[in-house]
Amino acid sequence: MDTLTLAAGLHDQLVAWRRDFHMHPELGLEEHRSAGMIAEILRGLGYRVQEGVAKTGVVGTLENGSGPVVMSRVDMDALPIQEANDVPYISRHPGRMHACGHDAHMAIGLGVATLMAQYRDAWRGTLKLVFQPGEEGANGAELMIKAGVLENPRPDVALAIHVWNKNPVGTFGATPGPVMAGAESWKATITGRGGHGAMPEQTVDPIVVAALTVNALQTVVSRNVSPLDTAVVTVGALLSGDAFNVIPDSAQLRGTIRTFNLETRDMVLRRVREIIEGTAQMMGAEATVGLYPLTPALVNDAKVTALVRDVVADLFGADALKNEVRTMSSEDCAFFLQEIPGCFIFVGSGFLDREAPAHHNAHFDIDEKALVNGVAVVVESLRRLMG
Repeated sequence: MDTLTLAAGLHDQLVAWRRDFHMHPELGLEEHRSAGMIAEILRGLGYRVQEGVAKTGVVGTLENGSGPVVMSRVDMDALPIQEANDVPYISRHPGRMHACGHDAHMAIGLGVATLMAQYRDAWRGTLKLVFQPGEEGANGAELMIKAGVLENPRPDVALAIHVWNKNPVGTFGATPGPVMAGAESWKATITGRGGHGAMPEQTVDPIVVAALTVNALQTVVSRNVSPLDTAVVTVGALLSGDAFNVIPDSAQLRGTIRTFNLETRDMVLRRVREIIEGTAQMMGAEATVGLYPLTPALVNDAKVTALVRDVVADLFGADALKNEVRTMSSEDCAFFLQEIPGCFIFVGSGFLDREAPAHHNAHFDIDEKALVNGVAVVVESLRRLMG
């Protein structure tokens, strides 16, 4: 089975699927058109299809004799971004855009479904294709797990891909261990005592307290986290006051925390709370702090990742492997990989002749050669896992 040649034969169809999805982006848990199109194609290929999982999720199951159960996960949702590209396949829906590549993921997923259905003599077992809604902040993976997607049958192994514009097309990242950070959001309300802007001595200025807090939070990573470890503490919003000559009663801070391991996470959360509350107390104010977990760290299984790395080297050459591809971005596929050993694969999608726009950017686009590459690596990995 010449997987790369077979994947290349799907090139035009993959591009057509990807551009169709790109023109019709749907936000998290609203992916009705995308889900309907995916379900129809899977049924036509002979998959047993379940729709409406976690609102708009689709699961396609293909049983092919006795063997392992392997899951391949694909995310479907777009982002609330106004597209700024000048391309024939620009989003037709104002304020919505596939700015992270999930349109490409759906096309790759359908390509994988096609080849696995057409070449059943090359594998044995059960293939479970999970098209997941709501990755961008809605925790669709967690919702699907609660809806029972990991049961009947339970997968033995899980694979997932993400196009990656930081790396050029033709390259891949498959790194064992933590590859994407666990994420939390946090919110703090600092309550002081407002008053006249010309009489600050009669107030407890929450804006000054907030400013001191922002500076103090910068020491968490620089002075509490080991230089051999890593973390991110970001203040994304400071909201207070609405008049030039009035000191307000309160200020609000909002931000995010990213870590790779649980010990560091616990320490960072503790220090963030201590700094916010301590700074407020020092300045005569009060602070309330809310910490809200979003996703755990995404951790690749060493054994499954080694298999994927062998696949990449065999299909594209050892030079195609980018070592230590990790990011402080988060991904809710982490919920699946907490339950099932697997590998999250970064598929290089950056242009070779120009700089590739960043993910979550109004100019985001990919080199569509990545579609064939993604199909080839996933299908060959599945074939070896289920050979």
